[in-house]
Parts: sequence; structure tokens; C-alpha cells
Amino acid sequence: MPRALLIVLDSVGAGGAPDAAAFGDEGADTLGHIAAACAAGAGDRQGLRRGPLAVPNLARLGLSHACELSVGRPLAGVPRPDAPGGQWGVARETSIGKDTPSGHWEIAGRPVPFAWGYFPNTCPAFPRELVARIVAEANLPGILGNRHASGTAVIEEFGAEHVVTGKPILYTSVDSVLQIAAHEEVFGLERLYDLCRIVRRLVDPLRIGRVIARPFVGTADGGFTRTGNRKDFAIPPPDGTILDRLAEAGRAVVTVGKIGDIFAHRHTGREIKPHGNDAVMTATLEAFRTLPDGGFVFSNLVDFDTEYGHRRDVAGYAAAIEAFDRRVPEIEALLGPGDVAVVTADHGNDPTWRGTDHTREQVPVLAFGPAVAPGPIGLRTTFADIGETLAVHLGLPTSGPGRPWPLGARGG
Repeated sequence: MPRALLIVLDSVGAGGAPDAAAFGDEGADTLGHIAAACAAGAGDRQGLRRGPLAVPNLARLGLSHACELSVGRPLAGVPRPDAPGGQWGVARETSIGKDTPSGHWEIAGRPVPFAWGYFPNTCPAFPRELVARIVAEANLPGILGNRHASGTAVIEEFGAEHVVTGKPILYTSVDSVLQIAAHEEVFGLERLYDLCRIVRRLVDPLRIGRVIARPFVGTADGGFTRTGNRKDFAIPPPDGTILDRLAEAGRAVVTVGKIGDIFAHRHTGREIKPHGNDAVMTATLEAFRTLPDGGFVFSNLVDFDTEYGHRRDVAGYAAAIEAFDRRVPEIEALLGPGDVAVVTADHGNDPTWRGTDHTREQVPVLAFGPAVAPGPIGLRTTFADIGETLAVHLGLPTSGPGRPWPLGARGG
């Protein structure tokens, strides 16, 4: 029985979304702009990387072809083989959002069936009644922040006051999210998680997608640093995702990175939460190595987004893509005769773009394995095609709006 591996490169978009203007993102192109910057020397950093974007393995599978399909031009400085060795294409999101839950749920076969709630870009950003209930139910002396902000900037601005007063830092962004930053040792990690559970319940009526715990350590004199103990408290996804169908069929499932949080831990199987892209990849490979027939590994590599996209760090983002590329042969070496791997993304986060938020973009889709016939799969009009294709591959019933493409013959 075949197995499947699905890897989401968080925020590694390919531009070209036809509705990008409605999100303020017309022209955003994460991969295209990173490659162009690297080709022009603007992605060089001493001791980290230099030169054109070096992704020979992803290029061999069809990455530059996918990007050309999305925006009309190949990746600058990246080889474009005449005949890629994998299936390649682009997927377009139908959910009204450019955030993690929207992208991942749709990838898993279920577009978001409702409109997310958002907090306005005002100061204060949160309703007075909501803040009052949070303070009362969590027995807090008050809150700090209460506005749209970058996570690293808001900790730098309010971290010292938080340590002195005990007031947690609450902030949001253009995404459907309420983030809470607090010092792991002064405020306490478990206390932060408990606070997030309270807030999760209070914002449910507002349809806020995620409440995120953002713990940090450090001092005012030495600086504050976020830790790897982030935890997302998400609304449960719609019924019928590929994870639900795998559970109903009694299949083995391993989720790596923040997948468990994104799907509210529903049918997410054995959850592994390493810190950092490299550790996530190592855990992913080990999980797939021992995965029984018919099983599924679902992984998210979040550093592209959190460490480089939001921080508008072109060189760091490029180096992270190159680091993933170097591990692609390890994936290929683990794929047995009936296995398939799919590499895609959930949204964009163009590090050359204005602001610090996600960008509405189409995403590349690369599928490969010993029995996968190379060729184009075209423009997929919903991310849900990915989940349905893998469902068919794993012998599961199809469900929802996605249309599977053939893995064993040239797609179209």
C-alpha cells in the first residue's frame, strides 16, 4: 500500500494571485523577488550566503517552471531544465485569507467556509469589553500592546515593562489572530498557555482564527529573544479533511511542526514539535523512514515565515530555501516504489514587500516519487486539489471541492 509525504514550506509563495489587489498585495512574489534580489547581489550576507539562489534540486523537480506558470517569468538565476524530473504546477487559494489555517485547511481538502474575524488597525485594536473579560478571567493587572505590531518589535518595546508589571503583551496583525507574548520565567510558560486557552474561548464568537502564545526570555539590558515554545490555539477545521479520512480508515499519521496546532489536534496522529526547519526536516525524514504502508506524514517548516518573511530578511530567507533544497535528495532516497512526496506552501510572505505581514499569492506545487510521471499539472484552482490527489493516492474516499490530478500519468 502506498505512503505519502506532504511538506508545507510556510509562506514560500509564487506570486500571481488574481485577487492580490484586494489584500493590498498586487505584485507580491516571494520566490520571484528573492531570486531576483539574489541574482542582483542583494541577497548576499557575509558568512551566510552569496550569489544567485542555489536550488538545483528544486529546480530539477520543476520549481522555476512552476513560478513561470504563476507570474510569466522563471526564477532569476535559477536553472530551468528542459524536462523537469517531477510534476510541477501552481495552486490558487479560494479561502478568503492569507494565513496559516486558511492555507493548511484548504491544502487538506477543506477551504474555509466562513469569513474570518479581524481586529482593526487602530490603537487600541481590541474591543474594550474583550480586554475587560480577559483581565478579569485571567486575573491580570492589565495588558500591554493592544495594537497591530511585529512580534519582535513589540517585545523589544514592551518587554521591560512586562517584566516589571506582569502585564502580558497582546497584539495582532492583518491576519485573523491574537498573539500573546510573555516572559517564560517571569510570567511562566504554563500560565501563558492557560491565558491563551481563556482568550481562545473568549474570541470564538469573533471567529478569530488563532490565539498564539509567544514566549520569550532575556533581560532589558541583554535583550529579549523568542523561544521555540510557541503554541497555537486554533479554531477546529471543517470536517472531512484528509486527516479525518485517514483516521476513519485507521491509517498511521504523523504530523511534524505546528500541524497539530493548526488542526486543533484533531486526528493529527503522532505529533512531533521540533524547533527550527532543520530539526523539523530531520524528524520528518525519520518519521517517514518508519511509516507503515498506507501512512501519511504531514510537516510544516515555519522558519521561512517567522524568522525571515515577517522580518523582511531576504538573505536569511534565501539561505533557508537553499538549506531545504540540500535535503531534497534525502527525501527522494526514502521514497519506495509506491510512495509520493508533495512540496507546496500555504501563502506568501514576500521579504521585499512593504510592512511585515503575509502576502496573498499562489503557491508552487511539486510532486515526485518513483511512480510519479514527470510533467505539468497546470494551474490548480484550489489548494484542495492537493489533498484530494493524496487521498486518491492513499485509497481514501474523495470529498469536497478538490479535483485530483493523475500522479501516474502526465497531469493536466
